[in-house]
Amino acid sequence: MSAGKLKFKFDENLPIEAANLFNEFGYDAETVLSEGLQGSTDVELINVCKREGRIFITFDLDFSDVRVYSPGAVPGIIVVRLADQSIDITLSVLKKIVSAMKKESPAGKLWIADEKKIRIRENE
Repeated sequence: MSAGKLKFKFDENLPIEAANLFNEFGYDAETVLSEGLQGSTDVELINVCKREGRIFITFDLDFSDVRVYSPGAVPGIIVVRLADQSIDITLSVLKKIVSAMKKESPAGKLWIADEKKIRIRENE
């Protein structure tokens, strides 16, 4: 999977360094803040991601509800679940996500990542 083909949007609850990291790895990464979308509803954010073909990355557990955000119905969602949401821990887990994307694409899937593993849900 070529880095250039995947596009991402980082939620306002993630540090700007997260999007910078993905850009450094060759991905097209934007942030909710840089696009003036802070304070938007979850539905508005997902609709923007659908229009732009961007995989959404967030700390917000609401996006892990497959009844609302069914894998395959959205470009993809990555929910990062961390007890410690410091920049260093967050970037460490995001590096693991980038590494995992060399083997499998998150497009059209729900990935839930923590310090130890990444769970992947696909449309069934």
